[in-house]
Amino acid sequence: MRFSKALILAAVTTWLGPAWTATAQTVEEFYARTPLTIVVSAAAGGGSDNWVRQFAPFLQKHLEGNPRIVVTNNPGASGMTAAIRLQTNTPADGSVIALLQRNNLYFPLVSDVEMEFDPSKVNWVGSLNRESYGVLVGPNAGIKSHEDLFKKPLKISATSFANENRVMPAMMNQYYGTKFEIVQGYDGSPAMSLALERGEVDGRLVSLDFLMAFAPEKPWLADGRAAMVLTTAMQRSEDFPEVPTILELTEDPELKALSEFMMLPMEAGLPFAAPPDIPEDRLAALRKAFMAAATDPEYLAAAKAQGSQPKPITGEEVARIVDRLYATDAATLAKVRALINPPK
Repeated sequence: MRFSKALILAAVTTWLGPAWTATAQTVEEFYARTPLTIVVSAAAGGGSDNWVRQFAPFLQKHLEGNPRIVVTNNPGASGMTAAIRLQTNTPADGSVIALLQRNNLYFPLVSDVEMEFDPSKVNWVGSLNRESYGVLVGPNAGIKSHEDLFKKPLKISATSFANENRVMPAMMNQYYGTKFEIVQGYDGSPAMSLALERGEVDGRLVSLDFLMAFAPEKPWLADGRAAMVLTTAMQRSEDFPEVPTILELTEDPELKALSEFMMLPMEAGLPFAAPPDIPEDRLAALRKAFMAAATDPEYLAAAKAQGSQPKPITGEEVARIVDRLYATDAATLAKVRALINPPK
C-alpha cells in the first residue's frame, strides 16, 4: 500500500499532538500568534512594576513577531512566590517571563526554608539595571550625615523579614554599629513612602533608581526635606557622588566579603528569567530582543525623562553572578543565614 506524503505528515502530526506543531513554528510565527506575559514579582505601583511597564513596549518592538505583551503582578515572599511558580508551574514555551527579585538569586542557598526554586535551573534573559540602595532620612530624623547613623536611633520602614530593605540595615546594625530601629510589615514601596510622609518612620532604605525616577520623596531632596546619607553599593552613586558606600566604612576582609555577598545580586538589579526547558531559539530571541530594547535610544530617552538610568546586563552575565554567589565560603554564608532567617 502506498501513502502520500501529506497523509503521512497528517498522521505524524496527530500522533505527536500540539507540542510537535508548536515547536515546528519559527520564533516569529510563535510570537505573532502568542502573547508574551511578563510577571512582576512585586506589588503594582512600586519600582519594579514601573520599570516593567515602561520597558514592555520596547521589548514588544524588538521581539520577533511583535507579540502583544501582558503585564501581571504576583507579589509575595520577597519575590519567591513568583520565582517558584516560574520554575515549577509555568508553560515552558517562551510565552511567560518574569521579573524576579535580586534576593531570589541567593535565597535558596541560605534560607532555612526548603525552596522549590533553583536560580541555576531557570533561563536568565537579562537585567535592566545595576541596582543600589541608599539610606534616605526625612525632615524629623535629626540625621545630617552617615556619622549620625552610629550615634542616634533612626526608625525606618521595611517589608518582610528577609527583604533587603530589612536585611541590609540589620547587617549594618550588627556588624557596622548603626542604630536603625526597623519597623517591618509594610506592603511594598508605596506604603513605605506614605509611612515616611506621615511621620510613622523617619527614614527608609530605598532604591536609588526608584528614588530618582518614580518615588514621591524625590522632590524632598530638592527642597531639603530629605537627605541621602549612606549607600549600599559596590561603588559611589553618580546621583550622590558625595555620599559614601558602606564598603568605605570598613577594612575588615571578612566584613567586606559579607557586604559584597549582599550587594553582588544588586549587580543584576532587575533580573528577568524564563522557565527551564524553553526552546533554545525562543530563549535566544528573548535575550537578543531584551538587550536591543534595553539599549534602544527611544527607551533610554523615555527612561531618562523619568529620571532613571538603565544599566543592562545580559542573561549570561546574570548566570555568572549566580555562579559567583554559589561559590561563597561557608563562614560568610553562615552570617547571611543568621541575617535573613527569622529566629526560631
